[in-house]
Amino acid sequence: MYKRILVAIEHSKADAAILEHIEKLARLTGASLLLVHVADGWAARHFDELNLRESEEMKQDRAYLAARCEDLRRAGLTVDSVLAMGDPSTELIRIANLEKVDLIAMSTHGHRFLSDVIHGTTVDRLRHKVFVPVLLLRGQT
Repeated sequence: MYKRILVAIEHSKADAAILEHIEKLARLTGASLLLVHVADGWAARHFDELNLRESEEMKQDRAYLAARCEDLRRAGLTVDSVLAMGDPSTELIRIANLEKVDLIAMSTHGHRFLSDVIHGTTVDRLRHKVFVPVLLLRGQT
């Protein structure tokens, strides 16, 4: 069914729900996981063009990714990770296509109406631009 699952994580409490769910799904399907976090602060968005060094936030994001990968590997799963930089939806779409994933999984925040217009842009763009299923799970915050 699924061979390669991209799991978008935020480096927040909301990640726990999607990681728990995807761990079970990966076991059932034998899929490998690709954890992706997109650093989207000013330094991350201008990292390449200004030849910047990693910010402290990016270093913390990289360590967080490594720790989540190690947790999943200890649980017996095959896991890779990517720390991307820039606009979250653009980067998730790019990586999903590049890595040829067959499912994208991510947490949502359960926003309503105006808040969803402001905060739901990543999910909205993603679901309109990819050609694989997108699993959305409301995260606990």
